[in-house]
Amino acid sequence: MTPLEFLEALSYIVTVVGLPFGIWVYLRDQRKERRNEEEEVYVRLSDQYSEFLELVLKNADLQLATRNSPATPLTAEQQERRLVLFEILVALFERAYILVYEDVMDKDEARLWASWDDYMREWCRRADFREALPVLLRGEDPDFAAYIRRLAAEEAEGGRPAETGGTRA
Repeated sequence: MTPLEFLEALSYIVTVVGLPFGIWVYLRDQRKERRNEEEEVYVRLSDQYSEFLELVLKNADLQLATRNSPATPLTAEQQERRLVLFEILVALFERAYILVYEDVMDKDEARLWASWDDYMREWCRRADFREALPVLLRGEDPDFAAYIRRLAAEEAEGGRPAETGGTRA
């Protein structure tokens, strides 16, 4: 075998083996990068939710940290602050819905979304939050509004239906 024939055979091997391997490595790296970006979005949203909870603590007189609506009536000023905090919360939920929710999710995506679904359900258990939703959802994304209305209805009736997987309405 001459050196030229050897180089030609080597180029065939590189083409047959190297090119598919290179494509596989590229696709694998793209998948990892996309997964990292999804997790980064989730971390940023989680940080924003933590900041919201700090606001809840700073406004402890509104009794938003309790699972139920306040036992004593709120003053007009407290009602206004509560509504503003609910607006911040709905905006955060909408952002999470738009950035994280998909009609069809793989295991990791579903895991990330499940915590947001739990947060939304927890707030939807509060009668005062559910009562404010019609005002809070004006101008919001229609799919998100339908999603959280469905959650609110389910939580008002006592919790999740037999099947918890949801699709965009």
